Amino acid sequence: MVNLTIDKIQVQAPKGTTILDAAASVGIMIPKLCFLKGINEIGACRVCVVELVGKDTLVAACNTQVEEGMEVLTHSQKAMNARRTNVELILSQHDYRCATCVRSGNCELQTVANDLDIFELPFAQSYEANNWNQDFPLIRDASKCIKCMRCVQVCDKIQGLNIWDIVNTGKRTSVNVSGSHTIEEADCALCGQCITHCPVGALRERDDVEKLVDAIADEDKIVIVQIAPAVRAAWGEGFGMTRDEATVKRLVASLRRSGVDYIFDTNFSADLTIMEEANEFLERLNHKEDYAWPMFTSCCPGWVRFLKSQYPDMTPQLSTAKSPQQMFGAVAKSYYADLLGVEPERIFSVSIMPCTAKKAEADLPVMNDAGAGQDVDVVLTTREVDRFLRAKHILPKIVGEEEFDTPLGVGTGAAVIFGVTGGVMEAALRSAYNFVTGENPDPDSFAAVRGRDGIREVTVEIKGIPVRAAIASGLGNARKLVEAIRSGQAEYDFVEIMACPGGCAGGGGQPICDGVELGEVRGEKLYCLDQEASLRFSHENPSIIRIYEDYLEKPLSHRAHELLHTDHDAWEMPRQR
Repeated sequence: MVNLTIDKIQVQAPKGTTILDAAASVGIMIPKLCFLKGINEIGACRVCVVELVGKDTLVAACNTQVEEGMEVLTHSQKAMNARRTNVELILSQHDYRCATCVRSGNCELQTVANDLDIFELPFAQSYEANNWNQDFPLIRDASKCIKCMRCVQVCDKIQGLNIWDIVNTGKRTSVNVSGSHTIEEADCALCGQCITHCPVGALRERDDVEKLVDAIADEDKIVIVQIAPAVRAAWGEGFGMTRDEATVKRLVASLRRSGVDYIFDTNFSADLTIMEEANEFLERLNHKEDYAWPMFTSCCPGWVRFLKSQYPDMTPQLSTAKSPQQMFGAVAKSYYADLLGVEPERIFSVSIMPCTAKKAEADLPVMNDAGAGQDVDVVLTTREVDRFLRAKHILPKIVGEEEFDTPLGVGTGAAVIFGVTGGVMEAALRSAYNFVTGENPDPDSFAAVRGRDGIREVTVEIKGIPVRAAIASGLGNARKLVEAIRSGQAEYDFVEIMACPGGCAGGGGQPICDGVELGEVRGEKLYCLDQEASLRFSHENPSIIRIYEDYLEKPLSHRAHELLHTDHDAWEMPRQR
C-alpha cells in the first residue's frame, strides 16, 4: 500500500492507483471531462489537474499514479485557476448555445463550467463549422466537439471499427471520420456507442420526433407504436424514476395521453421472431450439408451491418428472419390493417427502440414487404421518446398504468429477454426444445447462456442432440468470435451477437448516464420481468398462435417468408474493406 495525503487527509491506496481514484476513495471528487476508466485515460482536457506540494507543474489526476509520501492539493488556488482557464479555453471552441442542445441538462461540460462559476469568457469564441448529412441516422456536430477523444477510443477499443480519428494538426486539430471518408462511406455499424460516451452534444441520433408529432396531428393517420423490450428497463431514467416506478404500463399510459392511437409491444414480434428463427435453425440443423455453418442471429442491425462490411462472404450464415422491429412493421400493415378493416397506407408505424441502427434498418427498401410504403415509418430512440413526452408536458410520474392494446400487445418472458445479451439464444432454445420433443423444458434450463463476459460458449442437449452455442456482445468481441470461427479454432451451431456491450439494454439509443455503464443493471431488470411473466415460452403466446391460425398458416410458410424474412444479400454496405 502507498501512504499519501490528499487535501490534508491521510490516504492509503494500492500501488498503481491514480490520484483520481485515491481521492474518490475518501470522498474527494475531482472534476473530469475526457476521462473514461480503462478506455480514455489520456488527460487531454486538463480539467482534473491537481497540485503536488513541492512540484512546480500541475499533473492530471486521471493518469498520475500515487507515490509514497505524496501531498496532493485538489482544490488549491493554483489548481483551480488552471482548471478554470482550461475550461474557458474549451468553451471558446465550443458552441455553447445550451438551450437548443440535445444534451442540455445532461452535459458534462455544462456541469463542469457551472461548478467552476464560469458565466462569461475572456477569450474570443471560434468553433469549427458543421458540415454533415443531417439525414444520416448518426449526427456529428463539429461545432460542439471538444476533442476529448472518447468517441475515437470507444470505437477503437470496444467496438474495433476505427470509424473516428484525429484529423489535421495544430489549431486545426479536430475529430472526424477516419481515412478522409464521409460517414456514408465508412463501415459504421451505427451502434451508437460513440453517442452514449460523448460528454457533450457533439454526437447524437437523427431527431425524428417531429415526424411522430405530425402523424398524430394528421386525422387520416392511424398511429401505431411498438415498444422494444429493453426500453422498459431504461426509459424512466430520463425522468428520475426508479426502474420499479417506470413500468412499461406507465409508458403506455403516457403515450396514449399524447394522442397515439394504438400501443403495442415489440415482445409480440420478438415471440414471432423466435417461432421463425428457431424453426429455421432446426431446418438448417436437419439439412446441415446444405448451409454454411454456424447460423448467426439477425435481430441486431448493428451486427448485420458489421458482418456485411467486415466479413461479407459470411452474410449467408445470417438467419433470414427479420428483426422483431421489422416483423412488427410488416404485420401491422398487413394482418392488423385487415383486423381494423383499413387501408394499410393509413397506418403510421412507429418503433421505440434502444438502438440507433434501427433507424437505418427501417429505411432499407428490402424491409418493406407489406405493400404500403415503409413497413416501419419512423424509429425513435429511448432518448427521443423521453423528449417527446416532455414536449407534450406529460409527467409520467403522475400518470397511471394502462395495458397494451391487443392482439399485438401480448408478449412472453422469452421475448422480454431479447433486450439482454444471450436472451435471443435462450428464448430460441426454449422453443426449439419444445419443437423437437413436444414438451416444454424448465424455463431456466438454458440459463447457462447468461453472463457478463463479452464472449460466452455453452453446449446444451435437446433430445440427445448437442447444440454448440456461442454469444458475443460488443463488436470487438464479435470480431474475435468470428475470427475464431473462420480460423477453425472454434466450431458452433448457433451464434448470437449483439453490437452493443450487454446487448440492447446497453444500446446506443438508451439514456446517457456519463461514466456509468448501466447495461448490466437494465439487463437484470429484464430477467426479473421474465421470471414474473405468466407466459415464458414464445410458442405459448395466444396472439402468436392466433396469427398463425388466421393469417400465416405455420412457421416458414410461404406467407411467413414473404412478410417475416429478408434477403441480406439484396443490399450492400457503402464501402467494404
